[in-house]
Amino acid sequence: MPGAVIILLALLVFPVIAIMGSVTIAALLGWALDRDARDRNEGSELLDVNY
Repeated sequence: MPGAVIILLALLVFPVIAIMGSVTIAALLGWALDRDARDRNEGSELLDVNY
């Protein structure tokens, strides 16, 4: 019986951990790419019209 409870908890917790991990990776990647784009295009007139 304890094994079944452990498996049930793992099945309930793992999807939440996987989704939150993906969200964290996406947020960090978006931040890093945005910062890189701003650094590469510093001084460009196109940054003024981009919002």
